[in-house]
Amino acid sequence: MQYDPVKRRLGAVFNRTPFLRKVFYRLLDLLLLRAWHIHKELRAWAKGKRDRQLAIYDAGAGFGQYSYWLSGLSSKWSITAMDVKEEQMADCNQFFQAIGRPQVKFEVGDVTTYTKPDSFELVVCVDVMEHILEDEAALRCYSTSLKPGGMLIISTPSDQGGSDVHGEEEGSFIEEHVRDGYNIQDIEAKALRNGFSKVEARYSYGAPGKISWKLSMKWPLLMLQASKLFFVILPFYYL
Repeated sequence: MQYDPVKRRLGAVFNRTPFLRKVFYRLLDLLLLRAWHIHKELRAWAKGKRDRQLAIYDAGAGFGQYSYWLSGLSSKWSITAMDVKEEQMADCNQFFQAIGRPQVKFEVGDVTTYTKPDSFELVVCVDVMEHILEDEAALRCYSTSLKPGGMLIISTPSDQGGSDVHGEEEGSFIEEHVRDGYNIQDIEAKALRNGFSKVEARYSYGAPGKISWKLSMKWPLLMLQASKLFFVILPFYYL
């Protein structure tokens, strides 16, 4: 399935007003199981830091939902969000200005080349690594851009069927993915040889999570790819 056309359709619907954009973010937080795990890690990182002036880098920001969530935790945090898609970054900047969060800035750029040495306390990278061939270049950029003691949080499909791949002959459900997924040893080794001194990695989905992903994401995305009419049907599907 080609994901980018579906994303453009979603953007066309939910970018119409700030209210609709907020509804969209809430839906993503509710329906994407990985968001629950990411929010848990971010809350742990944020403990005791909400009153501090900190810099955060949202690498491969997409729709900007994690920048929105983080900016809601503290207005003192400065967030730099980056993606290669110009239209999405422009939409995000317009939205964040409209809701009064100027501390969040969206830029067009490539995570495999962008560096800002010793600048960020946190780098967030969600559903990005599976889209880029030069994943180790991205990791080097992240480690260079982090301040000493900073943290990188990555969420990416695994080799345990994370891209809906269950055999060597199968390909990823998302056509834009350049790899089917990582195993823990692979992602750990790549991080360690690209500037990180401590790495913790774990699988977050079990069998129930895979079922949930198919029901809440895979099938609805296939519907939206097939026809715009499913924008009308999907609310009843989720109910």
